[in-house]
Amino acid sequence: MHRQLFIGDIHGCLKTLTALLQQLQITKQDTLYFLGDYINRGPDSKGVIDAILNLKNDGYTLITLTGNHEQLLINDYIAETEKGWHDMADEAFKSSFKIDHLKELPQHYIEFCKQLPFYHIEDHFIAVHAGLNFNTDNPLQSKEDLIWIRNWYQEIDYKWLKNKIIIHGHTPLTKQEIEAQFSNYKTTQVLNIDCGVFMHQGKIHGLGHLCAFDLTNERLYFQDNIDY
Repeated sequence: MHRQLFIGDIHGCLKTLTALLQQLQITKQDTLYFLGDYINRGPDSKGVIDAILNLKNDGYTLITLTGNHEQLLINDYIAETEKGWHDMADEAFKSSFKIDHLKELPQHYIEFCKQLPFYHIEDHFIAVHAGLNFNTDNPLQSKEDLIWIRNWYQEIDYKWLKNKIIIHGHTPLTKQEIEAQFSNYKTTQVLNIDCGVFMHQGKIHGLGHLCAFDLTNERLYFQDNIDY
């Protein structure tokens, strides 16, 4: 069965991602949509990118979007390599690559980030990292808003959106908040699946999970953070 599976912000939590993919029992008939923020904060940014690249190389169908943290990495890399600034980027990120400076980062990781699209549209949904700015003529035009915007639900233009659902991450919600949003997503036409996986100390409050959404079967999956 072909499924459309969306995965929220991973933030370097490779063990948790691996466990979630096992829980999903992914096959090469599925399409996996990754919503960005693969890196920083968690312990294994390198491992997460490598895992995504390995899935592609193994023949899985992936749509990988950019998040604000991938764009931050690009900006930091340029600042360090072209402007001579030092000690740029997230320390956990550099530690996962066993480097002290971004200029030591293998080039293909920067190229991976540079080629990531800012959104993906199909007939019945829009996938994006952060959200859409409906105060502009074209909500898909502002790259900054697509990866940074928050608190935009009140501005949704349903005439523009038509029958599409917006699936996004970026702003951490508790498991309970995501489940509540999921119960009404067909009406609101929006679903946030960022469950703050890197906030492992917040598990008792419903954070610290990696979330996936099976659009085909209308089901949520949660994986506790096991990286710490």
